[in-house]
Amino acid sequence: MEETETVKTTGYNTHYCVIIPTYNNCKTLQRVIEGVLQHTSNVILVNDGATDATPQILAQYSQLEIINLPENRGKGNALRKGFKHAEGLGYNFAITIDSDGQHFPEDIPVFLNTLQASQNKNIILIGARNMGQADVPKKSSFGNKFSNFWYWFETGIRLTDTQSGFRLYPLKPLGKLNFYTRKFEFEIEVIVKAAWTGTEVRNVPVQISYDADERVSHFRPFKDFTRISILNTWFVIIALFYIKPRDLIRKLKKKGFKRFIVEDFLGNQDSAHKKALSIALGVFIGLSPLWGFHTLVVIFLAIVFKLNKVIAFAFSNVSLPPFIPFVIALSFKAGSLVLGEEFSFSYENLNENFEVIKHLKVYIVGSITLAITAAVTFGLLGFVFLTLFEKKKLQPHG
Repeated sequence: MEETETVKTTGYNTHYCVIIPTYNNCKTLQRVIEGVLQHTSNVILVNDGATDATPQILAQYSQLEIINLPENRGKGNALRKGFKHAEGLGYNFAITIDSDGQHFPEDIPVFLNTLQASQNKNIILIGARNMGQADVPKKSSFGNKFSNFWYWFETGIRLTDTQSGFRLYPLKPLGKLNFYTRKFEFEIEVIVKAAWTGTEVRNVPVQISYDADERVSHFRPFKDFTRISILNTWFVIIALFYIKPRDLIRKLKKKGFKRFIVEDFLGNQDSAHKKALSIALGVFIGLSPLWGFHTLVVIFLAIVFKLNKVIAFAFSNVSLPPFIPFVIALSFKAGSLVLGEEFSFSYENLNENFEVIKHLKVYIVGSITLAITAAVTFGLLGFVFLTLFEKKKLQPHG
C-alpha cells in the first residue's frame, strides 16, 4: 500500500478513499481518474446514469470500485451512495472530488496533511477556491458569497467557500445523520447538519481551473438555486427556533451562573457599551408581551444588531415561570397609570381563570411601558457598572 493511502496517527486510523461522482463529464473524467490514482488506489467512482462515453472510459479501470446507477438522480444522491459504500468497505474518511476538471488531484495531500495535524478527527475539510481568479464566472462567485453568509447565520461558522465539491468527510459521524436532499443542495445540508451535531468544519486552500471548453456544469441556475434557497430558509427557521437557543442554554448550564458572570459578562472582550445594550435588549424582550417567542426574538435581534447573544439571552429570562405573575401584575399597574384607567384584579383571577385577558389593551400598553423602563434602567446601570469595572481593571496594581 502506498504511504498516502493510510495516514497513521496515535490511536487513530484515518484510512481514506477518494469518491468521484460523475455524470456526462467524458472530456475530463479520464484526466481526473489518472490524477487521483497518482495518490491512492482507493477510489470509488459513482456513475450517476451517464449517457455519454463514460462507460467506455471506466472499462479501462478494473482496479476502481465502480457504482453504476441506472438513471441520473443528482450529485447528492451519488455522494450518499458513495459514502454508504465507503463505510461498508471500512474506510474512516472520504475525499470527494468533482469529475469536471476544476479540481487538482495533486491537492489531495493538503487534506491529508491537515487531517494528520488536527487533534480533532471529527472534522470536515472543504477546499477553498480562489473565487477572485480571472476565469471564475461572476455568478459562481456571487453564489458562493451568498451561501457563505447563510452558512454563518445558521451555524456561526465563517467559511470562505461553502460550495466547493473538493472535500474530506469523516464517514462515521455522517452515518449517524439523516439526509433528505439528493441534488446539489446536499452539499449544504451535510455541512450544516454536521456542524449542528458537533463536527468541526473548516477550509483548506486548493487550486481551481475553469476551462470553458472542457468543463460541463450540470448546475441549473434557477431550479438548483431555488432548491438551495428553500433549504437555507428551512435551516434558518430551525437555527432560530431550536439550534441557537439550544446552544445558549447548554452553554449557560455547563458554565453555571457564577462562571457565566465571570467569563461571559465581566470577562467578555466586548465593550461596556455593547454589553449594556445587550442587557437592555434582553430585559426589554423578556418583559415584552411576546410570550412563547422571547428566545427566538432576542437571539434574532442580537444577531441583527451584532450584540452579545449570550448576555441578551441570559437577561431575557427576567420572565422565568416563577416571576410571570409578578411581571403581569406590574404590567397591568403600568398600563393603568399610562391609560388613566382604573383596574384591579386578584391573584386568584390571574392564576385560575385569567379574567385579566379581558383587559388586553391595558396589559399590552403596560408591558411595553414596563419593558422600556426596565430596559433603560438595567442598561444604564449595566453601563455604569461595567465602565467602572473596566477602569478598575486598567489601573496599575501596586
